Amino acid sequence: MLEYERLKRDRRRLLALTGLTRKEFEALHQAFSAVYATEYSEDKTAAGRGRKRQRGGGRKGQLPTTEQKLLFSLVYQKTYPLQTVLGELFGLSQSRANRWIQRLLPILKQALAELGVLPSRMPAEFAEQERSRGETAALIIDGTDRRRQRPKNQAKQALHYSGKQKTHSDKNVVVVNAKTKRVGYLSQTYAGKIHDKKIVDTEPICYPPDTILYKDTGSQGYEPQVHQTHQPKKSRAKVR
Repeated sequence: MLEYERLKRDRRRLLALTGLTRKEFEALHQAFSAVYATEYSEDKTAAGRGRKRQRGGGRKGQLPTTEQKLLFSLVYQKTYPLQTVLGELFGLSQSRANRWIQRLLPILKQALAELGVLPSRMPAEFAEQERSRGETAALIIDGTDRRRQRPKNQAKQALHYSGKQKTHSDKNVVVVNAKTKRVGYLSQTYAGKIHDKKIVDTEPICYPPDTILYKDTGSQGYEPQVHQTHQPKKSRAKVR
Protein backbone atom coordinates (compact mmCIF):
# COMPACT_ATOMS: atom_id res chain seq x y z
CA MET A 1 0.00 0.00 0.00
CA LEU A 2 1.25 3.49 -0.81
CA GLU A 3 2.18 5.51 2.28
CA TYR A 4 3.58 9.03 2.24
CA GLU A 5 5.90 8.41 5.20
CA ARG A 6 7.79 5.82 3.15
CA LEU A 7 7.34 7.42 -0.26
CA LYS A 8 8.77 10.81 0.77
CA ARG A 9 12.22 9.22 1.19
CA ASP A 10 12.24 8.10 -2.44
CA ARG A 11 12.46 11.21 -4.61
CA ARG A 12 12.10 9.42 -7.95
CA ARG A 13 9.02 7.41 -6.95
CA LEU A 14 7.34 10.43 -5.36
CA LEU A 15 7.95 12.49 -8.49
CA ALA A 16 6.73 9.69 -10.76
CA LEU A 17 3.51 9.11 -8.81
CA THR A 18 2.56 12.70 -7.93
CA GLY A 19 4.48 14.96 -10.32
CA LEU A 20 5.88 16.85 -7.29
CA THR A 21 9.12 16.89 -5.36
CA ARG A 22 9.02 16.55 -1.57
CA LYS A 23 9.45 20.32 -1.15
CA GLU A 24 6.59 21.03 -3.56
CA PHE A 25 4.41 18.38 -1.91
CA GLU A 26 4.93 19.90 1.53
CA ALA A 27 4.16 23.41 0.26
CA LEU A 28 0.93 22.16 -1.30
CA HIS A 29 0.11 20.18 1.84
CA GLN A 30 0.05 23.34 3.95
CA ALA A 31 -2.66 24.86 1.76
CA PHE A 32 -4.48 21.53 1.38
CA SER A 33 -4.65 20.85 5.13
CA ALA A 34 -5.88 24.40 5.82
CA VAL A 35 -8.72 24.03 3.29
CA TYR A 36 -9.57 20.56 4.59
CA ALA A 37 -9.75 21.83 8.17
CA THR A 38 -12.10 24.59 7.06
CA GLU A 39 -14.37 22.24 5.13
CA TYR A 40 -14.48 19.54 7.83
CA SER A 41 -14.33 21.36 11.14
CA GLU A 42 -14.23 19.89 14.63
CA ASP A 43 -18.02 20.14 15.09
CA LYS A 44 -19.06 18.56 11.77
CA THR A 45 -18.70 15.16 10.16
CA ALA A 46 -17.40 14.60 6.63
CA ALA A 47 -21.02 14.52 5.46
CA GLY A 48 -21.57 18.00 6.91
CA ARG A 49 -23.75 16.87 9.82
CA GLY A 50 -23.17 17.81 13.46
CA ARG A 51 -21.00 15.43 15.47
CA LYS A 52 -22.56 13.17 18.12
CA ARG A 53 -19.19 12.08 19.50
CA GLN A 54 -15.70 13.48 19.75
CA ARG A 55 -13.67 13.76 16.57
CA GLY A 56 -11.42 10.73 16.06
CA GLY A 57 -13.87 8.22 17.49
CA GLY A 58 -15.08 5.16 15.60
CA ARG A 59 -13.35 3.11 12.93
CA LYS A 60 -10.05 4.47 11.63
CA GLY A 61 -9.99 5.12 7.89
CA GLN A 62 -7.34 4.10 5.37
CA LEU A 63 -6.48 7.78 4.74
CA PRO A 64 -5.91 8.87 8.35
CA THR A 65 -3.71 11.93 7.72
CA THR A 66 -3.98 14.89 5.40
CA GLU A 67 -0.65 13.87 3.83
CA GLN A 68 -2.20 10.53 2.89
CA LYS A 69 -5.33 12.24 1.56
CA LEU A 70 -3.23 14.59 -0.57
CA LEU A 71 -1.13 11.68 -1.85
CA PHE A 72 -4.33 9.84 -2.81
CA SER A 73 -5.59 12.89 -4.72
CA LEU A 74 -2.31 13.51 -6.56
CA VAL A 75 -1.79 9.87 -7.56
CA TYR A 76 -5.29 9.85 -9.05
CA GLN A 77 -4.67 13.10 -10.93
CA LYS A 78 -1.19 12.14 -12.15
CA THR A 79 -1.72 8.50 -13.18
CA TYR A 80 -5.54 8.44 -13.67
CA PRO A 81 -5.95 4.73 -12.78
CA LEU A 82 -9.21 2.81 -12.62
CA GLN A 83 -10.91 3.36 -9.27
CA THR A 84 -10.51 -0.34 -8.51
CA VAL A 85 -6.75 -0.04 -9.04
CA LEU A 86 -6.60 3.17 -6.97
CA GLY A 87 -8.45 1.40 -4.18
CA GLU A 88 -5.94 -1.47 -4.23
CA LEU A 89 -3.06 1.02 -3.95
CA PHE A 90 -4.56 2.61 -0.83
CA GLY A 91 -6.41 -0.33 0.76
CA LEU A 92 -9.89 0.87 -0.20
CA SER A 93 -12.88 -0.65 -1.94
CA GLN A 94 -13.85 0.79 -5.33
CA SER A 95 -16.94 2.51 -3.89
CA ARG A 96 -14.96 4.11 -1.05
CA ALA A 97 -12.23 5.22 -3.45
CA ASN A 98 -14.93 6.91 -5.54
CA ARG A 99 -16.30 8.63 -2.42
CA TRP A 100 -12.87 9.99 -1.49
CA ILE A 101 -12.27 11.23 -5.04
CA GLN A 102 -15.50 13.21 -4.97
CA ARG A 103 -14.64 14.63 -1.55
CA LEU A 104 -10.96 15.49 -2.00
CA LEU A 105 -10.64 16.83 -5.56
CA PRO A 106 -12.57 20.07 -4.83
CA ILE A 107 -10.31 20.63 -1.82
CA LEU A 108 -7.19 20.05 -3.94
CA LYS A 109 -8.48 22.50 -6.56
CA GLN A 110 -9.14 25.15 -3.92
CA ALA A 111 -5.68 24.64 -2.39
CA LEU A 112 -4.02 25.06 -5.79
CA ALA A 113 -6.08 28.21 -6.40
CA GLU A 114 -4.95 29.71 -3.09
CA LEU A 115 -1.32 29.04 -4.06
CA GLY A 116 -1.94 30.81 -7.38
CA VAL A 117 -0.80 27.90 -9.56
CA LEU A 118 -4.03 26.98 -11.31
CA PRO A 119 -3.90 27.65 -15.08
CA SER A 120 -6.19 30.29 -16.51
CA ARG A 121 -9.41 29.05 -18.17
CA MET A 122 -10.37 32.50 -19.53
CA PRO A 123 -8.64 33.22 -22.88
CA ALA A 124 -9.27 36.98 -22.69
CA GLU A 125 -7.57 37.23 -19.28
CA PHE A 126 -4.48 35.14 -20.06
CA ALA A 127 -2.31 38.07 -21.23
CA GLU A 128 -2.94 40.08 -18.07
CA GLN A 129 -2.27 37.07 -15.88
CA GLU A 130 1.08 36.42 -17.57
CA ARG A 131 2.10 40.08 -17.25
CA SER A 132 1.37 40.01 -13.53
CA ARG A 133 3.67 36.99 -13.13
CA GLY A 134 6.43 38.47 -15.28
CA GLU A 135 6.68 35.26 -17.34
CA THR A 136 6.03 36.49 -20.85
CA ALA A 137 9.18 35.45 -22.71
CA ALA A 138 8.63 32.16 -24.55
CA LEU A 139 5.44 30.10 -24.55
CA ILE A 140 4.59 26.71 -26.07
CA ILE A 141 1.09 25.83 -27.28
CA ASP A 142 0.06 22.23 -27.86
CA GLY A 143 -2.94 19.92 -27.79
CA THR A 144 -3.29 17.04 -25.32
CA ASP A 145 -5.38 13.88 -25.71
CA ARG A 146 -6.72 12.05 -22.66
CA ARG A 147 -8.07 8.54 -23.18
CA ARG A 148 -11.64 7.89 -22.11
CA GLN A 149 -14.09 5.01 -22.08
CA ARG A 150 -15.72 4.42 -25.46
CA PRO A 151 -19.22 5.96 -25.46
CA LYS A 152 -22.12 3.60 -26.11
CA ASN A 153 -23.86 6.10 -28.37
CA GLN A 154 -22.58 5.72 -31.96
CA ALA A 155 -22.65 9.46 -32.67
CA LYS A 156 -20.58 10.15 -29.56
CA GLN A 157 -18.23 7.31 -30.49
CA ALA A 158 -17.46 8.96 -33.80
CA LEU A 159 -17.05 12.37 -32.19
CA HIS A 160 -14.62 11.18 -29.52
CA TYR A 161 -12.59 8.87 -31.76
CA SER A 162 -9.17 10.39 -32.45
CA GLY A 163 -7.77 9.10 -35.74
CA LYS A 164 -4.30 10.26 -34.77
CA GLN A 165 -4.28 8.49 -31.41
CA LYS A 166 -6.39 5.52 -32.63
CA THR A 167 -8.51 5.66 -29.49
CA HIS A 168 -11.45 7.51 -27.92
CA SER A 169 -10.33 10.60 -26.09
CA ASP A 170 -11.04 14.06 -24.75
CA LYS A 171 -8.88 16.96 -25.84
CA ASN A 172 -7.54 20.19 -24.34
CA VAL A 173 -5.11 22.83 -25.55
CA VAL A 174 -2.47 24.03 -23.11
CA VAL A 175 -0.05 26.96 -23.14
CA VAL A 176 3.16 26.29 -21.20
CA ASN A 177 5.98 28.61 -20.18
CA ALA A 178 9.10 27.31 -21.93
CA LYS A 179 11.41 28.26 -19.04
CA THR A 180 9.43 27.38 -15.90
CA LYS A 181 7.40 24.51 -17.48
CA ARG A 182 4.31 25.94 -15.76
CA VAL A 183 0.94 25.48 -17.52
CA GLY A 184 -0.42 29.01 -17.83
CA TYR A 185 -3.57 28.32 -19.84
CA LEU A 186 -5.88 25.32 -20.10
CA SER A 187 -8.70 25.31 -22.64
CA GLN A 188 -12.14 23.86 -22.11
CA THR A 189 -12.50 20.12 -22.83
CA TYR A 190 -13.47 19.02 -26.34
CA ALA A 191 -14.13 15.69 -28.05
CA GLY A 192 -11.00 13.94 -29.35
CA LYS A 193 -11.94 14.28 -33.03
CA ILE A 194 -11.76 18.10 -32.94
CA HIS A 195 -8.56 19.54 -34.39
CA ASP A 196 -6.19 21.68 -32.31
CA LYS A 197 -6.53 24.60 -34.75
CA LYS A 198 -10.31 24.61 -34.38
CA ILE A 199 -10.00 24.77 -30.59
CA VAL A 200 -7.65 27.78 -30.60
CA ASP A 201 -9.92 29.50 -33.12
CA THR A 202 -12.90 28.84 -30.84
CA GLU A 203 -11.00 30.18 -27.82
CA PRO A 204 -9.13 33.30 -29.02
CA ILE A 205 -6.30 33.42 -26.47
CA CYS A 206 -4.87 36.89 -25.73
CA TYR A 207 -1.07 36.89 -25.38
CA PRO A 208 1.28 39.60 -24.13
CA PRO A 209 2.61 41.45 -27.23
CA ASP A 210 6.25 40.48 -26.58
CA THR A 211 5.51 36.74 -26.57
CA ILE A 212 7.54 34.27 -28.64
CA LEU A 213 5.13 31.42 -29.34
CA TYR A 214 6.28 27.91 -30.26
CA LYS A 215 3.73 25.63 -31.95
CA ASP A 216 3.59 22.37 -33.88
CA THR A 217 1.85 21.39 -37.12
CA GLY A 218 -1.41 20.88 -35.22
CA SER A 219 -1.62 24.69 -35.00
CA GLN A 220 -0.46 25.37 -38.55
CA GLY A 221 -2.05 28.58 -39.78
CA TYR A 222 -2.54 29.87 -36.24
CA GLU A 223 -0.96 33.32 -36.14
CA PRO A 224 -2.07 35.29 -33.07
CA GLN A 225 -0.89 38.82 -32.33
CA VAL A 226 2.47 38.06 -30.74
CA HIS A 227 6.04 39.20 -31.33
CA GLN A 228 7.02 36.02 -33.18
CA THR A 229 5.85 32.44 -33.83
CA HIS A 230 8.02 29.38 -34.45
CA GLN A 231 6.92 26.12 -36.07
CA PRO A 232 9.37 23.26 -36.74
CA LYS A 233 9.69 22.01 -40.29
CA LYS A 234 9.86 18.34 -41.10
CA SER A 235 13.23 17.49 -42.62
CA ARG A 236 13.30 15.70 -45.94
CA ALA A 237 14.17 12.04 -45.98
CA LYS A 238 17.73 11.37 -47.04
CA VAL A 239 18.07 9.62 -50.37
CA ARG A 240 20.68 6.88 -50.39
